[in-house]
Amino acid sequence: MDNLLEEILSHLRALVAFDTRNPPRDIHSGGVCAYLAQRLEPDFQVRIEDLGAGSVNVLAVRGRPRLLFNFHLDTVPDSEGWTRDPFDLLVSGGRATGLGACDIKGAAAAMLAAVRRSDGPAALLFSTDEEGSDGVCINHYLQGRPGFDGVVVAEPTLNRAILAHRGFASMTARFNGVPGHGSAERALTSSAVHEAVRWCSRALDHAGRCNHLHSLGMTGIRLNIGVFEGGRKSNMIAGEAVVRLAFRPPPGVAPEQVEADLKSLAENPDRVCWERGQFGPSLPAADAARPDGLRPVEKAEALARRLGMQVAAPVDFWSEAALFSASGLPALVYGPGDIAQAHTDDEWVALPELKTAAETYIRILDEEARGG
Repeated sequence: MDNLLEEILSHLRALVAFDTRNPPRDIHSGGVCAYLAQRLEPDFQVRIEDLGAGSVNVLAVRGRPRLLFNFHLDTVPDSEGWTRDPFDLLVSGGRATGLGACDIKGAAAAMLAAVRRSDGPAALLFSTDEEGSDGVCINHYLQGRPGFDGVVVAEPTLNRAILAHRGFASMTARFNGVPGHGSAERALTSSAVHEAVRWCSRALDHAGRCNHLHSLGMTGIRLNIGVFEGGRKSNMIAGEAVVRLAFRPPPGVAPEQVEADLKSLAENPDRVCWERGQFGPSLPAADAARPDGLRPVEKAEALARRLGMQVAAPVDFWSEAALFSASGLPALVYGPGDIAQAHTDDEWVALPELKTAAETYIRILDEEARGG
């Protein structure tokens, strides 16, 4: 094993050992944030902002960089399917296995090793609430109007640049019924569960008819009814039912329009209460020309060419690159690992992927130092 990979794995072992599960998101300015500061100072000026409720930004800047690299440190919770300690990194068979190794602590570890092998200007933003879909960290950072030419957001992309992905929106629908005995004829119309089932059927049919919505190679919407709860007993008319869902429109399709379409499918609007969850824009942001005459997707393409990155097809998963794009910054997604390994039991990332990511970071930092 060469020295670069050994250093990456040393950092990754330390990062994985920190419990940054989200939820519960018990993260503060110590722990993993302090580790980053200790490893980056004094070469970098490091500022830690604890925004509360486990949302923490660590910004490290060296020189006068044109690029910002973003990494989220929080992970999804581990599940009962793990066969080993998720906080103890295992390196075996060409893989590094541990919670967050793929999504996306591996990329953070690769960058920590890269900045020791290049003295080029660099700006690194580590955030802690991406998995909770809150966006507090990034939105707070963007309030300062950061002046960069582009942003590289780390997510598992097999070390290829992703320039486009779907938007994301989540909703909760609370259906109301009139409780009573299940033998009553009115059960067919009075039950909140029946009302919710009928709405779900219409919503799924609607999603299947949305192929006319398309942009940048993505067609239709992705609709997922993730939770359906309601009623108490089979012989009681349900007084309430709850449906939690998410949908993902292609770029250029406003989540608000899809939301309105779904709401309109309620047969009895007065019997359902809607709660909006996270609403995230697509990548790139709304496809309209900017003052410089370039559309956001064209700016992202130019950024990828400048960085010498191989461009891959659009993806269906969401990332916070969309928030940067919506603020006017050209943004792309790049990082080691495969999204198929993210959020899984015994999560892993391939060792060659980690090394390639670090080598790419080193090359970019060196070229930035030369003004490339």
